[in-house]
Amino acid sequence: MIDIGAPMGVDRADPEVPELSAGRRVSCDGERATVRYVGPVPPTAGVWLGVEWDNPERGKHDGSHGGVRYFACRHAEGGSFVRPAKVSWGVDYLTAVRQVYESQAEKVLSEDISIASKKLKWIGIEDRSFQSLPSALLGRSEVNGPGAAGEIRRATPNVSWLDISRSLLSCWDDVSAITQQLERLEGLQLSNNRLRLTSDLSAHWGSFRSLKVLVLNGCDLTWPQVLQCAPMWPQLEDLCVENNNVTELQRPDAVLQSLKSLSVSGNRLVQRSVLSLAALPRLEHLNLSRTGLSDIRFDDAAPGAQTALFPALTKLTVDDNNISEWRVVDELGKLAALTHFSCRGNRLASVDGNARTAGQLLIAKLGGLLVLNNCEVQHKERRGAELDYIKMFGTEWLEAGGRSQAGGRSQASAQFIGQHPRYLRLIDKYGAPEEGELKKPEPFALKNQLLKITFVFPDDADRKPIEKKVLASMVVQKVKGLLYRLLKVPAADLKLSYTSTKMLGTEFEIDSDMKTLQFYSIEDGDQVLVRWS
Repeated sequence: MIDIGAPMGVDRADPEVPELSAGRRVSCDGERATVRYVGPVPPTAGVWLGVEWDNPERGKHDGSHGGVRYFACRHAEGGSFVRPAKVSWGVDYLTAVRQVYESQAEKVLSEDISIASKKLKWIGIEDRSFQSLPSALLGRSEVNGPGAAGEIRRATPNVSWLDISRSLLSCWDDVSAITQQLERLEGLQLSNNRLRLTSDLSAHWGSFRSLKVLVLNGCDLTWPQVLQCAPMWPQLEDLCVENNNVTELQRPDAVLQSLKSLSVSGNRLVQRSVLSLAALPRLEHLNLSRTGLSDIRFDDAAPGAQTALFPALTKLTVDDNNISEWRVVDELGKLAALTHFSCRGNRLASVDGNARTAGQLLIAKLGGLLVLNNCEVQHKERRGAELDYIKMFGTEWLEAGGRSQAGGRSQASAQFIGQHPRYLRLIDKYGAPEEGELKKPEPFALKNQLLKITFVFPDDADRKPIEKKVLASMVVQKVKGLLYRLLKVPAADLKLSYTSTKMLGTEFEIDSDMKTLQFYSIEDGDQVLVRWS
């Protein structure tokens, strides 16, 4: 193959080119392409195929040669001319099944497979009829169509999960011709295909009647194209359209109403259009990772109230986006059913720059959260995060007119409530913070201040107090490391608290190893009480 095909002057008989080749899918040297032109390319002799590659980096031109345009490409260098002998036109469904499974027909195989979020198991067949085959995994098998009429229904009647990703199917009519014969089909993997839209949707309404899981990743689809096809999938519950050309999301009116899980990860979304998905009444899991998301607002609900949008959404994933403002997290706190949240790879940061503190803020702001970044939120962790949140913003609360009223209700300015919509609820839950507990931000110059601390051991009367000078910016973990060298007690067994010279008789717990002494407002002359189990 050269960039219009084989070397000039080579006398080679072309194989028979299938009829209606324009629009068909082919493979060449492991790459997929769509045939855009069939015919001569002077001054060479013989038939050429003008192809548009799925991977535009594979091509060399835009469909033109010698000043003549033979076909059009979306990319300036996405096309090539190749001889028919160089390409594969693929095989029908049953030929692919035989190629994949006949070599294994004498033994029983067991292995795990995944389609979308589903974990499946298939057992290798023992008979050559394939009638017991529950899953047909034909990815990369170059399936190009159904084959003889009715043969799929006869040969593989029990297939409920079908993988024909990276196939050579060229349109939804081809897919339908296969799936209409698989009456038990529940899961369909169609990733990395290029499928022309069908002109008559009604002809295919029965072809996907039992389908619940559909994966269309990397298919070069737009959202309007997805919605155009959606009437074919009346029972669909799980849809993946990752890494497509989805940008602005339109409302899925009268379609996809049974959908429970949707992933649009890897698409650069117009973020204001995300709210269009609220028209999916049963949606429980939404993956918006790698979509460029930086903001979302539920203007139908006041700060701290619940939005009527996304009423069933329990799991939200927004990994690897541009979220940097805590106000966005407060907006997500309006989701009534949210229990699972993942936001790794964003730019949310706490004042102290500590990732652990940022995690605590997420827990405190999202009151119904049970799982954060795939880790279960323990009761003790939630209590600690919420108490720290009260202390961290207690000074601001007081400055905003914060006070507890008779009957246990609290109040503050509207501006403060807008920034901290759960704060008053947390005060009602735990009580207002004492002045000595408040986390007071220190000037930057004090970060390297030396503190004279006295370590005392209330459970060991024979051990004398130890006086040390330490940096105010030292984290508790390093303090425990210092005590380990002095006491030979494992750091994990140490429990610390402190008393202040300003509030004699009050003991404050030091409950996080990753926070600094300065964070706990420990000052020069204070005592740190050391206990161990």
